[in-house]
Amino acid sequence: MLPELQFLHPGPMCEVGMAEELLGSVEYTVEQDGQLTDHVDIIVPNRDGCPLRTYKRRWLVLSAVCLLNCTNAMLWMSFAPVADMTASFFQCSLDVVNYLSLVYLIISIPVGFGASWMIDTLGLKCAIVFGSWINMIGSIIRCAAVVFYLNPFGTYTGIYYLFTGQSLCAIAQPLVLFAPAKLAAVWFPDHQRATAHMIASVSSLLGALLANVISPSIVTKEEYITHMLGIYAALAIAACILATAGIREKSPPTPPSPSAFSSASEPFISAYDKAYIIQMLCFGAGVGIFSAILSFLEQILCFRGYSNVCVCGALLIFFGFIGAFVCGLYVDRTKKFKEVVKICSALTALASIAFALVLNFRDQTILVASVCSLFGLFGLAISPVVMELAVECTYPVGEGSSTGLMFISGFHVGDGCFVLLWLLHLYHLLSYGVQAASDYRNNGQIQFHKKCFLWFIA
Repeated sequence: MLPELQFLHPGPMCEVGMAEELLGSVEYTVEQDGQLTDHVDIIVPNRDGCPLRTYKRRWLVLSAVCLLNCTNAMLWMSFAPVADMTASFFQCSLDVVNYLSLVYLIISIPVGFGASWMIDTLGLKCAIVFGSWINMIGSIIRCAAVVFYLNPFGTYTGIYYLFTGQSLCAIAQPLVLFAPAKLAAVWFPDHQRATAHMIASVSSLLGALLANVISPSIVTKEEYITHMLGIYAALAIAACILATAGIREKSPPTPPSPSAFSSASEPFISAYDKAYIIQMLCFGAGVGIFSAILSFLEQILCFRGYSNVCVCGALLIFFGFIGAFVCGLYVDRTKKFKEVVKICSALTALASIAFALVLNFRDQTILVASVCSLFGLFGLAISPVVMELAVECTYPVGEGSSTGLMFISGFHVGDGCFVLLWLLHLYHLLSYGVQAASDYRNNGQIQFHKKCFLWFIA
């Protein structure tokens, strides 16, 4: 029978790590109304006596958020590795295919503020379940792009369904992308927060990685676009089912850590300090540049003679996944958040400069792949660490608000990257005329993108 525990307000010295070290973690089966309800690990801190419990089903909630983040990222990046075939199949230009990625960055800015409010006010369950259904509906509408390819008048209308579905998936992105910080704070104890946040965050990178591998593998011919859309829709449906059935409540009955006792009700403006603003600007620049690189990687490298573009994209994300895993475990044990962020940021800047310089050379496949791997290893590795550091800087402001604004700043930078690409293209047209536009499409695009990347580094 579960021993009676007395609930007291947590004090600053109510430390989970110390409690585990002195008293250990005991697993119980809670019996309520004659039925077994759940398995819990009960941790009773030694000083202020505040009971803390970690529930086994937290891993199910984490799995649902991971799968949802993964499928949403796959829907976002599904067309970037096969941009040429997508443009040919839907009889549109490459610019239109690029807009399928841009729509995510545009829509996520206004929706992001509402998503932050929903996560902190209505709870994690409401945001995740709602986002999963929007994500699923958007993926199904994308499939309608090939079902209703022609209207009765013989006009191609598939691209309109594609943009509609992509827009709905973009609405779902902030709801699931801002959730890892809240999930880690509400469901996991302090000594597991960074790891849980890392796992949930890198699932989005895993989705982008899978998109860079699956899309080129399926779409060997342009008519196989239909198969690709169907597979991604099936994964989105599975994620929706898991989220709807697996997330039963917005928070566990008993908090897992002392910080989870207090509700995040402080106004966000109180968290406006110098450290957070610097983090927001740096992280926003990283998110924007990363989004632009993934969206244009095929168009950049193909025009320079590199054929295994999907391999470079996969290496970039794979090493980012490895780096995030290592950094997450390291900061969980050492709590050296600032040191990890500073070192990785400096190495990311060097890798970015190297990437811009490598674009000047042909037939350097190994060098290009190595630079892409280094960029992912250091650049993507610090994403969950920065998010967790932002939550610490802004406490007791809600996790959804603090991390949401970080991503919104990244969406702004991503939009700026796309606008910069368009402005440089327009400058090219105005300076050299229509014939230059044809050359730009055929063999001059790499020169254009090299200028863009120099702007990115600046």
